[in-house]
Amino acid sequence: MSYTTDPNHPDLVRRDDDAPRKQAETYLVLSEEERAKGFIRPVRRSYKHTICGTVTTMGMAIAETYARDPQFYTGTYCCGCQMHRPLSEFTWEPDGSLVGS
Repeated sequence: MSYTTDPNHPDLVRRDDDAPRKQAETYLVLSEEERAKGFIRPVRRSYKHTICGTVTTMGMAIAETYARDPQFYTGTYCCGCQMHRPLSEFTWEPDGSLVGS
């Protein structure tokens, strides 16, 4: 998996899946400079899908992007379901707060 700060990168996928798929090859993140400005939420790497119960752990650049701008993403990937789903279906581990809030 790779990261990009270019919102027009050709490998970016923006969707909520309706069937299982492999995880995307490339994900959009905030720049290192933007993330270095500090976080408005804790940096958390794992979230639980409330539909299937699977806990997914993400890379640090994505976790820091969530911590800097909790509403940067509208969905995330569930390793159990193998689908990108809306943030409203996920809670942070271990505190249970809604992802994106």
